[in-house]
Amino acid sequence: MVCFNTMIHSVYLGLGTNLGDRLANLQAARDGLPPVVRLVASSPVYETKPWGFADQPDFLNQVLKGETELEPQALLDYLKSLEIRLGRTPSIHYGPRLIDVDILFYDQLILKTPDLTLPHPHLHERAFVLVPLADLAPDLYHPLLGRTIRALLTDIDVTPVTLCVTN
Repeated sequence: MVCFNTMIHSVYLGLGTNLGDRLANLQAARDGLPPVVRLVASSPVYETKPWGFADQPDFLNQVLKGETELEPQALLDYLKSLEIRLGRTPSIHYGPRLIDVDILFYDQLILKTPDLTLPHPHLHERAFVLVPLADLAPDLYHPLLGRTIRALLTDIDVTPVTLCVTN
């Protein structure tokens, strides 16, 4: 008998969309995750003002908690291929997009490679990430900043983030 010892990793993913049927885009991304990522919880959906490049439509954003057996780079590769399958095309940096799926946290791993930085390097600056993340994991500890999500949320302006749809 052969036994395999697989590790289950806890991940938090940020979803965003501001083109087309935004709610359907979020649903398609959620539907495209299993079985590679098993969904554990999802935040409400929030409507947010664009970040980085203001001259574009408002976004819908959501954070998901999931579990995966994939290692970080393999998970990133899977998520980028999912974005392409769902219709994402290249655009300007921080520009409009049909769907965006980012790895926010992967366990409590600290990682920096040319393709991937964990935790996500800008999550503490972005209300559209912190607000829905706080719905799921207010006491989640940021291993680099040494603070919880709840504490990080107190440092930013949350007024550009509006509750859109609850689960």
